[in-house]
Order: sequence, then C-alpha cells, then structure tokens
Amino acid sequence: LHDTITAIATAPGIGAVGIIRLSGPESYSITDKIFIPKQMRSVKYLPAGRVVYGTIQDQDEVIDEALLLSFRAPYSYTAQDVLEIQTHGGPAILRRVLELCTKHGARLAQPGEFTLRAYLNGRIDLLQAESVLNLVNAQSDSARRNAALGLSKVLSEKLNIIQDIITKVYGDIQAMFDYPDEGVPEAHFKEPLKQALHYIKELLKTAKAGQLTQRGARLAVIGKPNAGKSSLLNALLGYQRSIVSDIPGTTRDYLEAPLSLEGIPITAIDTAGLRETTDAIEAAGVTLAKNLATNADLTLYLIDQSQPLDDALEMLKDLPAERTLIVASKTDLNKAWDLELPFYPVSATTLQGLEQLKTAIKQKLLGDISLNQLWITSERHEEALGKVKGLLEQALNASDDLAALDLQDALKVLAEMTGRGEIAEEVLEHIFANFCVGK
Repeated sequence: LHDTITAIATAPGIGAVGIIRLSGPESYSITDKIFIPKQMRSVKYLPAGRVVYGTIQDQDEVIDEALLLSFRAPYSYTAQDVLEIQTHGGPAILRRVLELCTKHGARLAQPGEFTLRAYLNGRIDLLQAESVLNLVNAQSDSARRNAALGLSKVLSEKLNIIQDIITKVYGDIQAMFDYPDEGVPEAHFKEPLKQALHYIKELLKTAKAGQLTQRGARLAVIGKPNAGKSSLLNALLGYQRSIVSDIPGTTRDYLEAPLSLEGIPITAIDTAGLRETTDAIEAAGVTLAKNLATNADLTLYLIDQSQPLDDALEMLKDLPAERTLIVASKTDLNKAWDLELPFYPVSATTLQGLEQLKTAIKQKLLGDISLNQLWITSERHEEALGKVKGLLEQALNASDDLAALDLQDALKVLAEMTGRGEIAEEVLEHIFANFCVGK
C-alpha cells in the first residue's frame, strides 16, 4: 500500500484518448517530474477535483499534450492520492508515459490492484469490488444492471440485514446462558432465523439466472435432417446465419451465433441432423450434436409437424427433460401428427409461434426470476450462501448450545463473503487476478 503504482487504464489498441493512472503517496511528486502545466508552476499542490492542461516531457523532449485529473486522498477511487493523465490514445505514447512514471519511482500495478487498494482501504467492500469486475465484463444490459446494483451496495445491504438478524439471535442465546433465570421463549429465536433463512433462499433462487446472464447460455437446436433447425436459428436471430436447403444432411458440423433474449446473452447452436448414416463425416457431426445437446443449458428438439413421427420420440428419450423444449416446426404446412407431450408450434416461414417460443426459452432458463431484482452471479457467493442456509437449518433443529455454534459459523461465512472478516490470501488473489491491469 505504500508503493505508488501506475498502469494504462484504457483498453489496448488505438483510440482518441488514452489514460495512465497513478495511485499512492508519491503520485503528485512523480507526476510533477513529467507533466508541465501551462498555467501553474507545479502540480505538487494541485487541489482535488481539478483538471489542468499541459505537456508530458522527458527533460526537453515533448512527448504529448495532456490533461491531468487530480484526486486527493481519501476522496478517490483507492482512497489514496490518485492522478489520471489523459493523452492521445496511441500505444507508443501511452507506453512512453508509463515508462516515465516508472523511471521516476512508480511501479507497474498488478491486475486489479487499484480496486484491491480501494477494498483494503475501506473504500468499498469485497462484494462491491467483485461488482466492479462484473460491470467491466458485462455482455448484456441485464448483466450491467445487476453489476450496478451490486456496486451500489444493494447485495451488501441485504446481507447486512441477514447478518443483523443472526447476530441478535446469537446474542440472545448467549445472554440466556449467562442469565438462565430470565427465560427466553423459543419462538424468540425460531421466527427471526426463519426470516433470515427465507431471505437467503430468495437470493439463492437467482443464482442460476445470475450466472447465465454473466457467462451467457448455450442453446442447442437439434432434430432429424430437414426438421427446420437452420430456418429456426435464422428466425431467432432475425437474419440469415445458417444455410437452408431441402437436401438432407446439409449441416455436417455445428454453427454458433450470438443472440440476446430478454437480456440474456445466448450462444445459439445449429447442429447436424440426427440419423443413422454410413458417412463418416456426417456420423461425426451427429455424435457432436448429441454431445452439444447434453452439455447445453437448454436444447430445442425440433420435430417436423408436416412429416410422420417415425422414430422422433425415441431420440427424445436421450435428452434431459428438464433442459429440453419440444418444438413442432413447419406449422404453416399440413399437420401430420398430434402429440400428448407439451410442445411449441412454430413456423420459421411465417414466424407464427416464435414469440411464444422465446418466452418459453426465457422461462426455462430463468424460471420466475424478475429481471428487476438483484441476482447472485458469483459461484463464490452461491457457495457461501448455501453454507449459511445449511447452518441456519441446523440451528433451527438443534439445542441452544449447538445452535449457538451454528450461528457463530454462519456469521463467519457471511463476514468472509463481504470481506469484513478474515479473508484467505488465495481468495483475494483469485478474485483480483481476473481484473484487467489498470482497474
């Protein structure tokens, strides 16, 4: 924390503006050696919240014109003295300015070290630090919105409520041990713990949806040859991505395309038609299609409604029912069968039934989770909340002395989750190693 660190804070490549960031006790004195302001003698005494114009110089050589933004401790992102130098966005310029910063005493920042300092200095908690990473990595508007909620301490506040409930119950149980004659009704403990357990279960319900919005979902489209898989993929995308042909077996390999549905980033996958074949290449494609369906977050199994069923239902038995939607394709043609199983009729030609299918996909992936509530997006958070849930359930069925131990452990897990307790160094390294340098 006593080192002054520096890094390029803008993305690699050529841009209109590039930013070099410094944080630490020597930020102003280092910058004073390389930045010559136009309307003042020195930046050492530059007040907070000021932007000044000048040049970056290495002795008599002018490197570039620049703007300097001033942030004084503790009112900065890291709660230290922070300066941001804005230059033109050429890689050569940024590298040269960075070299000058290190030449005069700064050291290169590690990935996520600026945010790590913000956490270690109490500027943000660990949940907010992770939300910063989620915000940077957000690939959809729902992921961005959820990360912004986390950054604004919504998740922290929810966990504080749970922590306060458990702390009070734990304190009451301890008081009962110290003053046994006072007598405390059992319901005094049970009801608050049930309430805390309810809050945790509500958060855990959002974990699957949250992780899908963060990493994206994989949607496999499978079925027999000429079932309309490529046509449906194109209809879902809204443009032609996959070649459509009346010739069976056109798709030998698989094809991926990005799709955003109700704020969920989805990779839609068109696959080879499922059938027995002696063609080695097509057979490999069929095997690959089955593997993709097995590992996908959701599978659309297409059955051509204009053709006899034949063995279509036999193939369906190999698919996980909880992650499969049956789609009756080509509903604009004459109907050749009826199914007792639930299915979604769709015509890729007229687009009839397409919106209902999209709604079903969203429902299958997200369940009843509202797009407007906070979601748990981190596996670390899900695991921690799962532990707390188990401990509270144990406490509700345990004697008072054992319940106290369970509650003590639950409070420890919550403290580790928010970063207010002891955090293993490897946990911090894992979290911040995923950040980009300069953030």
